[in-house]
Formats: sequence, structure tokens, C-alpha cells
Amino acid sequence: MTNKLNSNFPKNFLWGAALAAHQAEGGNHNQWTVWELENAKVKAAQAEYHIADFDSWDRISKQAKDPDNYVSDLATNHYEKYAEDFDLLQKMNMNAFRFSVEWSRIEPVEGVFNPTALSHYREYIKELKRRNIEPVMTLFHFTLPVWFAEMGGFKKRSNVKYFVRFARKVISEIGANVRYVVTINEPEVYAVSSYYLASWPPMEQSALSTAKVVNNLIYAHNQVAKEIHKMSRRHKVSIAKSSAFYYPGDNSWLSHASAVIMQYFQDDYILKKVIKTCDFLGVNYYQSNRVYGYRVHSPEDKLSDVNWSMQPADIQFVLERLYRKYKKPILITENGLADAEDKNRQWWITETILGMQNALKYGVKLIGYLHWSLTDNFEWAYGKWPRFGLVEVNYKNSERKLRPSALWFGGIIKKIRGL
Repeated sequence: MTNKLNSNFPKNFLWGAALAAHQAEGGNHNQWTVWELENAKVKAAQAEYHIADFDSWDRISKQAKDPDNYVSDLATNHYEKYAEDFDLLQKMNMNAFRFSVEWSRIEPVEGVFNPTALSHYREYIKELKRRNIEPVMTLFHFTLPVWFAEMGGFKKRSNVKYFVRFARKVISEIGANVRYVVTINEPEVYAVSSYYLASWPPMEQSALSTAKVVNNLIYAHNQVAKEIHKMSRRHKVSIAKSSAFYYPGDNSWLSHASAVIMQYFQDDYILKKVIKTCDFLGVNYYQSNRVYGYRVHSPEDKLSDVNWSMQPADIQFVLERLYRKYKKPILITENGLADAEDKNRQWWITETILGMQNALKYGVKLIGYLHWSLTDNFEWAYGKWPRFGLVEVNYKNSERKLRPSALWFGGIIKKIRGL
């Protein structure tokens, strides 16, 4: 299959990987770290009830039932070892990297900005540029300063001004060498997980609060994008939108209608409200959803370690639909799978590249592809047991090791880039 991979990608196509601050840095103090410590024992005790039906349970059960799994602590120590991680990007012939800046480090107290944290991220970006790696910076990736969370977070429209102030500070202080800026990562995922499913902090269950948060995040993106564009048109701004391909599993009118409605709420409810302030479209793709009647019943023949149905080639249909509808160049800001044994990652990446090639043939303008994730990382409410990384991390000593799929992927990138 890999012989079908070709070099018909744009000359300046970005090949890279991604991480988020809280999931990798370690040593943070934000609303998530507070919540982790309060809930680690409960989550460990409930693990068997929630995830024992996962195909991976036999392999992950010991770690999933350990409270330490649910505490980020040092995570992968990326805050200290970022230069080593950037070296690994180079070893894979990558020329782009997406990261997030941790708001709680930069503004630990309301209105007080930490010059040491700003200096850290300034040097961080310089290290990327020294390696000719394009930085893609995210401003909000699910974590909040404790003071902001205590004010009600994004549940209150009046609080958005604090995020706008933070964004303005970041862009003015460390944004000179950053072209691509993602304002908000997966607004609907954050809102639903935090305010409807109650699986993330603040663990509230309210449809009204969920709707408020989604719409306030839309408003926040638009306000921040306008501010950034005022500061410089050189910056290219977007959100990172989680997308999935919904398709009917049979020919019934109900399955077809449900797929259309689900697709609208997956993508278009948010995108139609932000697209005018986006210079490109950031897309996170992990799975497709097969619809029977009014329910999703996806194939279960291939499942990742977190029990997500794996249909990587369907990224083609996501890209084609979004480009046809919104006419914005697309940057794939996340795409990957939890695969501790590294059995399916090479196949996943191959299918994804083929899907991108097909989308390019049909006229889709693609900026680049950023694999999730560079290293293993703290996977939110699941903790440390899911292994998404191209780079395997030993959480006991923070040692890194390129997985076989990463070495293979680096070779593919080298060939496609003509290095």
C-alpha cells in the first residue's frame, strides 16, 4: 500500500505532529490539576465499570485502576525536555509542530503576567524556528487558570474579555515568529465533556450551560481573531474543529435524515458562526460515525485502544465536504489513534495520506498534516494509559523512544518532501 503514497503534495506542505501543554508539560497548576487530585481515587475505583468492555482492558486494567494514572504530575516533562522532543521532530523529517501555551503559567493571578513563562515560550518558539519547524500555536486547549475557573470560566460571556486580554498579551510578547494561531481547540468537545457529560471539570450536567459555553467560545474566538488581525495580518487564525464523517448505514429515510442532522451539529453549527474570522480551517479528525435510524452504530472490526472505530480513509470525505462548503484552506491540526502496541499506526497513517491525496485530486487546498501526538501524553479523563504518541515515553524516567511507526513515517515524509 505504501507504494501508492506519492509526492503530489504542495511544495510547502506542513508535515508535523502536535501536543497540548497540560497533556505533556508537567508541573502545571490549573483547574485540571486541582480536579485530578480531587477525583483520582474515584476514577480509579470506577474504571472497571466504565471501560472494562474495551478490547484493550486486559492490557490496561492495572494502570486504569491505579489512582496515579489520573494525576498528570510531571506528565512527559515536556516543559524541561522540549528541545529533545524537537530533535525527534527533525529525526522524522517534520517541518511543523502544533503546541499550546498554558494560560495558567502566563497569568497565574488575574492581571499578573509571569515574565519567566513568557520568556520560556519565546525561547520554545525560537528553538522550533532554529530547526526550520513551523510553529502552530494554540491559545486554549481545555485548561484554565484557577482564578478564571472560579469566576465561572467560559460559562459567563462577561469573562471572555479576560481571554481576549491574555491572547493579546501572548501575541504581542511571543507571537512575532508565529504565523498560524489556533484560538480554541474543539469548543464543542470541551463544552459537552465539561457541562453535559460531566466527565471533565467542573462536572456540571446542564444542557443550558453547555449551550452557553459553546456560544461563548464562538464569541471568544471571533473577538480574539479580530484582535489578532488588528495587530498584524501576517498571522493566520482559525479554531481547531473536531470533525467526523456521518453516513447512513442503510437506505432508510430516517438514517439519511439523521446523518444530515448529526453532521450539521457536528460541524456547521459552530463553523458558520466563526468562518468569517478564520483565515484557514483547522480540522481534527479521529473517527467516522455510521448511522442507523437515529443512533450511531459504527463498525467494530477495528477499534483503537480507547475503543474508537477506526476508519482513517474517511478523512477524504471530511476534507472534501468542509472545503466545498467553506472554501478555506485546511490544516489538519490533529489526527491519530491510541495504539500502545503500535500495531495499527502505520496502517492508519497510510490510509490517511491516501485520503489526503484523493482530496487533493478533487481540488481541496491542504496546508498540512499534524499527527496527534508527538509523544505519549496525559489523555484527559483517561489519564496516562492511552498511548497516542509517535514517540513512546517511559513515565517513570521521562525517557523517549521513537516507535517503529514513527521511523517508518519519517521515511515516508523524507520521500514525499524529496529530501
